[in-house]
Amino acid sequence: MTQAFDIVIVGAGMVGAALATGLGREGFHVAMVDRAPAPTFDPEAAPDIRVSALSVGSERYLQSLGAWDHILKMRATPYHRLAVWDETQHPLSKLLPRTANRVEFNAAGLNTTHLGHIVENSVTQQGLWQAAKAEPSVTTLAGNGVSSITQTHELATVTLENNKQLTAALVIGADGGQSRVRDMAGIGVTRNQYGQQAMVISVRYQGEVEDITWQGFYPSGPRAFLPLHSAGPDYPGESRGSLVWYDAPENIARLKSLSHDALMAEIQRSFPAELPHLTHIDGRASFPIARQHAKHYSAGRIVLTGDAAHTINPLAGQGVNLGFQDAQCLQAILREAWRAGEDLANSTRLASYEQQRRPANRRMMFAMDAFYHLFSNQAPPLHLLRNIGLGTARAVPFARNQVARYAMGIDDELPAVIRQLTARLPGLNQL
Repeated sequence: MTQAFDIVIVGAGMVGAALATGLGREGFHVAMVDRAPAPTFDPEAAPDIRVSALSVGSERYLQSLGAWDHILKMRATPYHRLAVWDETQHPLSKLLPRTANRVEFNAAGLNTTHLGHIVENSVTQQGLWQAAKAEPSVTTLAGNGVSSITQTHELATVTLENNKQLTAALVIGADGGQSRVRDMAGIGVTRNQYGQQAMVISVRYQGEVEDITWQGFYPSGPRAFLPLHSAGPDYPGESRGSLVWYDAPENIARLKSLSHDALMAEIQRSFPAELPHLTHIDGRASFPIARQHAKHYSAGRIVLTGDAAHTINPLAGQGVNLGFQDAQCLQAILREAWRAGEDLANSTRLASYEQQRRPANRRMMFAMDAFYHLFSNQAPPLHLLRNIGLGTARAVPFARNQVARYAMGIDDELPAVIRQLTARLPGLNQL
């Protein structure tokens, strides 16, 4: 059996589902394919172990898709402050005041109501699936993996594992960092595996829901706190949160093997004093950290988006926000091609998508790499440099806030001086 569509999207995670919804709203006939079953939401269950800090820009995009209200009806936690500080102890730190190694952003200083929302990935995906299902021109095919993709001059044919075939003018790979679509298209990647892993820990803590998310930097890697929602009537006076602990793989393996009580003791001993009083650990998971960039974003009738095209160090939680920016850009380009009566796989149009998104994704990759290498060491010159950098950020709030407004999606562009600086950074074109 064969079904014809304008576009087939393989991967129905957050970015794939967003793109399916947006394209459906444009009038395209879209098939959204994913091997996993449809996401579910249980308001009584503990939070999903994977959460994201959705920027204000991503929030606006989700509102435009009709998904944001669905997300808010489930659960999402706004945060109004973001803090970063250096926890490395070194004799040089005595030369500087204690406050010099800390910088805090707040919504009031950025002239916005909040900086973003912490949302479970499954909640964001569920909200987007609900929005996609409301679009008559979007067909959802859950529980279906892709076995092959073939291309001709006229169309692409996607064969599912159940032998069903889908034809389309364009196939979009939104199937994550281990993208099978990318492999089927013959698109290679450049990859850099970091020497750390990240452990995510779901916790309950005593007190009201915090309005701040923070990261303290240690030589072994950062340790972060992300506030979630109230723990509910079963746990009066408690709230839920997510901790992220970056460290060497062998230490992460040791931490994962500990009992809840032993891990709790390790957290209380190893995290900054700003951590609220923890009462319970709900779950834990770990994953490797890698920077990865596709050598091309398209090949024939296949184009990549989100993590299929690029993955970055999750240091500042920018991965899904970059993916949503890809989706918005690709949607706009395909709309223009359709209105002009062109083939959706027009090579000039797809090249324009890559020309717009690759530099932006490179800049974020470079920034996260620079941050990672600057903070993940004890070298005295770099220790001094990062403390001076944090102190400068405190002392020059206008420049700091302009960059923050861009990073959080409040403004569409970096300040001109920062754009000029990043354009000259060595090595950027090799990412």
